[in-house]
Amino acid sequence: MVKEKIALDTNVVIDIFNNKHNVVTLLNHYQSIYLPVTVCGELLFGAKNLARSQENEQKCHDFISNCHLLNINELVAEA
Repeated sequence: MVKEKIALDTNVVIDIFNNKHNVVTLLNHYQSIYLPVTVCGELLFGAKNLARSQENEQKCHDFISNCHLLNINELVAEA
């Protein structure tokens, strides 16, 4: 059954980058993936501070560009 949408936190995205099969399989059941902007910031900060920073930053940018971004506001916090 395909579900409509899901929002991810940083740990889940890292699991995706590490090809954790169960996480990748689960996400295939969703039509849309959402990322809070804070998650994007955490991913990019982490990528810049790892070895092979350019490669990791590009990986993050590629993933982020395929997601819908959630700006943080009161409406999002209450959802």
